[in-house]
Amino acid sequence: MRTRRQFLKDLAGGAAVLGSGALLPSLARAGDPSTVGPASLPAGTLEASFLETLPGKRPLIKRTYRPPNFETPLEVFEQLFTPNDAFFVRYHLPRIPEVSAARWKLEIGGDAVEKPFALDLPALQRDFEQVELAAVCQCSGNRRGLSDPHVAGVEWGIGAMGNARWKGARLKDVLAKAAPKKEALEVAFNGADHGSLEATPDFQKSLPVWKAMEENTLLVWQMNGEPLPHWNGAPVRLVVPGWTGTYWMKHLVSVQVLSQPFKNFWMSTAYRIPKGKFPIVDRFLSQETDANTPITEMVVNSLITSPREGQRFRPGQPVEVKGIAWDNGAGIRTVEVSADEGRSWQTATLDADSGRFSFRGFRHRFKAGAKGEVTVLAKATNRIGSSQVSELVFNPAGYHNNVVSRVRIRVG
Repeated sequence: MRTRRQFLKDLAGGAAVLGSGALLPSLARAGDPSTVGPASLPAGTLEASFLETLPGKRPLIKRTYRPPNFETPLEVFEQLFTPNDAFFVRYHLPRIPEVSAARWKLEIGGDAVEKPFALDLPALQRDFEQVELAAVCQCSGNRRGLSDPHVAGVEWGIGAMGNARWKGARLKDVLAKAAPKKEALEVAFNGADHGSLEATPDFQKSLPVWKAMEENTLLVWQMNGEPLPHWNGAPVRLVVPGWTGTYWMKHLVSVQVLSQPFKNFWMSTAYRIPKGKFPIVDRFLSQETDANTPITEMVVNSLITSPREGQRFRPGQPVEVKGIAWDNGAGIRTVEVSADEGRSWQTATLDADSGRFSFRGFRHRFKAGAKGEVTVLAKATNRIGSSQVSELVFNPAGYHNNVVSRVRIRVG
């Protein structure tokens, strides 16, 4: 059995770990849409997709090995909270060191603070109020593989997301100790992962200072009541509820408060959307250009978890539709379900509210009609009036896919 150290060495060296079969056994046949993703994923993606196991994780859907990008299977989302061992894995760079919690240090500095300092894990846990909240972490490119026409990037299906209870200290409380100056404009973050070549742009991101200072932006060390898993950012990561996962920096080692816009590949070139394409509430003004803007908040969305694609029912048999909905933190107001291609809609029942940043469960029941194929749709609307779209809002990076959720079933 390979150790995690050997696995990381393989990842860094580009070894074909799939071929060994020892650490990453194939547990599902390639190309099975019920297991590894929707049939509309690009040619070759389904054939290359298997359920594979990372150390500490149950079998997840492999999208890439180097860096490791693994997707949560559909059946996991039948639970409101995503178990740690089923939570998706997203990295941009292949060298991912295991950071010792006992030796971890966070450097707080930048040209816009008066008192730079370093922080260890016991101090983070002891010296600052600890808060816990439920929040969805979703990759900006979730559902990218469903774009039509297809676009470049990790060809995610529906599972590059998860919902967890996160616990840690408010970032604003930690920054207060550094005494930010009045000219503070952005806060930049760096993690311990890095590229194989010096020329590879280090993955660093920034937030506008107002977002960094919000009470729900956290430095988190616990996930679902347990220490953060390695593949989800141990020992400490940034959590930015309502915003896409690109800002949720893992293996955090540095926080810099800056008086000027932070410029690097990951801010100036990557993770940007055409200006005016989406109903953005939270704008990142210091990083905007005339043509585009950084992706920020998540758009309202839903996912049908039951029934499953192709499931069969008898005429007159009850069909129970279940699923989850989420948004940028405005909160889900309604979910509507249609069983006639959207000609008519019925309001679903919402499950208990676990917080405005969490998944919100929904359910609706109808009786199967005449024999034939039936397309079931689900459409979420949030409390500020934003709804899912009926057609994809196309953009070159495949971000913000929030087309109404649909499942085809058979009656007969």
